[in-house]
Amino acid sequence: MMRNLYLVCYDIADPKRWRKVHKIMVGHGESIQLSVFLCALSPTEFQRLIARLYPLLHTQEDALATVDMGPEGTARERLITFGTVHWEGGSRRVVV
Repeated sequence: MMRNLYLVCYDIADPKRWRKVHKIMVGHGESIQLSVFLCALSPTEFQRLIARLYPLLHTQEDALATVDMGPEGTARERLITFGTVHWEGGSRRVVV
């Protein structure tokens, strides 16, 4: 099954809603920062994830952003991080 790598970032104003969103995200990807996840998903899985997250959002005070980074293998190679970002699927890259 073809999977793309998605970068999912969120800013949830209410701690209770934040915990619910975070719990869902932990089941769908790997955390690279507190509210930033890398998720290897098929298009159908991605749509299901968004369908689970959207009802939790209060659009006047919360934010959710996603980026489709393309096929999983090549997307991981293009990811550049700065500082002490650790993630299971790759190495930290620092560019000066």
